Amino acid sequence: MPWFEFILLLVDLGFQGILSDYDGGDIFIPFKKPRKSKNNPDPKLTDEQKAVNKALAKIRVLAENAIAGIKRFNILTHIFRNRKDGFVDEVIVVSAGLWNFWLA
Repeated sequence: MPWFEFILLLVDLGFQGILSDYDGGDIFIPFKKPRKSKNNPDPKLTDEQKAVNKALAKIRVLAENAIAGIKRFNILTHIFRNRKDGFVDEVIVVSAGLWNFWLA
């Protein structure tokens, strides 16, 4: 499926099958350390693979910290029983705005 055709997607190792399930030009997943075997008793990543993993982690940690900061507003962590259409989007936008205001 071409869902991620025009989106830069950075995922963690929990999404190992995403490259085979979805078509997309810019899907980046970190390199996984090879398994230990008789032929490869001391598996290691190359220096280039480690550099790519480190670069991806630097970007992802900013996104994870932003999500955690937004979750500090408890309205996003608990069950939200709204009765107004589209209000969930407004709540997330207001929470993100407050978090960005706090950062500035």
